[in-house]
Amino acid sequence: MFGEEHEMNTTQLRKLGVPQACLTSAIMGIQSAAKTGSFKGPEAKRLLRTILEAPEQHTADPHFGNFALALVEEKSFIPHEPVAYRTWGTEIDQAAHAQMRQSCQVPVARKAALMPDAHVGYGLPIGGVLACENAVVPYAVGVDIACRMKLSVFDLPVDSMQTQFERFKNALEHGTRFGVGSVHERPQQHAVMDEDWTITRITREHRDRAWKQLGTSGSGNHFVEFGTLTISEPAPDLGLAPGEYVALLSHSGSRGAGAAVCNVYSAIAQSRLPKRYEDLGRLAWLDLDSDAGAEYWAAINLMGEYAAANHEVIHRMVSRLLGAEIVAGVENHHNFAWKEIHDGKELIVHRKGATPAGAGVLGVIPGSMADPAFVVRGKGVAESLSSASHGAGRRMSRTQARNTYTWKSVKNDLAKKGVTVLSAGADEVPYAYKRIEDVMRAQDDLVEIVARFDPKIVKMCDDGSAAED
Repeated sequence: MFGEEHEMNTTQLRKLGVPQACLTSAIMGIQSAAKTGSFKGPEAKRLLRTILEAPEQHTADPHFGNFALALVEEKSFIPHEPVAYRTWGTEIDQAAHAQMRQSCQVPVARKAALMPDAHVGYGLPIGGVLACENAVVPYAVGVDIACRMKLSVFDLPVDSMQTQFERFKNALEHGTRFGVGSVHERPQQHAVMDEDWTITRITREHRDRAWKQLGTSGSGNHFVEFGTLTISEPAPDLGLAPGEYVALLSHSGSRGAGAAVCNVYSAIAQSRLPKRYEDLGRLAWLDLDSDAGAEYWAAINLMGEYAAANHEVIHRMVSRLLGAEIVAGVENHHNFAWKEIHDGKELIVHRKGATPAGAGVLGVIPGSMADPAFVVRGKGVAESLSSASHGAGRRMSRTQARNTYTWKSVKNDLAKKGVTVLSAGADEVPYAYKRIEDVMRAQDDLVEIVARFDPKIVKMCDDGSAAED
């Protein structure tokens, strides 16, 4: 009846009507009974059918008790009704929608939304917003935990970016480091390193690495750039009068420490994924009441502080090299999970490549190296879970971009627009991204534009390393 190969066992069991979620306990029962030496194929077949018909009568069986209990649980199981999600924007590929639909099937999911910059990621798509009840999904936060935007405004005239170009170039070249594993020769100082990094084994083991990487910018689409900030209308919450200003904009996250936290706790979540949900894969979740869930929550909040400190150090170093004072600024996370109240209930809101856009909340939404970024003020739209896009969003894969464009032609186009790129990967050419103006129009009900930032001097990692966000 049952062959020696595991695959044959499961095939035969399915034919008998054993549910997918109960296969493992059935096989373990067969193996246990087989050790008695008198358990033959025909007998096994009859017994399994008997248990399938009335599992509650066999929960005390010395060999098949667990199988019977699994069947009882399966009979009482009520499938989760997928939550609905609203989409902003139309230039979103079907693969991203497929990922979003699967995310809405996570049994702890309660609300969801998809932003206009959406594209394929791992698990939850980039641009996806997923609210869960008392649970967190590590891959719905992402690998680069607390990836963040920070804009600082300087007390310098706008024309200084041209008249003192070498001074600005030097500040970018020496104010940070780019690339996977990049570090500062001498670790930078910040109070975040005095926080309790022993809250989890992973944060404890990566503290020294995190300290060496404090003030660095990573790879992929992470950047640090100077540009012109234009404010057309009074914006008292920004603290600046209408006019043009020199500004620094940076995009980076929690570096290697954050990636380690994601990988470890996502693996734990996947190892605990119930059999019936195994197709959810990277959308595995951790209950916040569990030890692993509590550890992960503590770790990502530390990574949030670290990412903010990382940007603060970059801006501090660049401003010192520039010899300028910071007079105003805006910053926000866009790969994170927050405890928020929606429809009167506390939910864990995952924004993976999505900007918090609560009523009156300021944030920064970048375009590409050739296109503007925007300082925005949220409108607190409930259907979007008070969220907006985190950028323009890719319309072309990194591989396709590298195979399609050369930096020589791209640099010429950028030069005509008054943009100097000090370094970047070919996978980050502007043409690989959607038009930021189209994305902003698609979400004008979610945010209002407060100011416009036009990049002038750009620095990114030049090795083309892949990054999820």
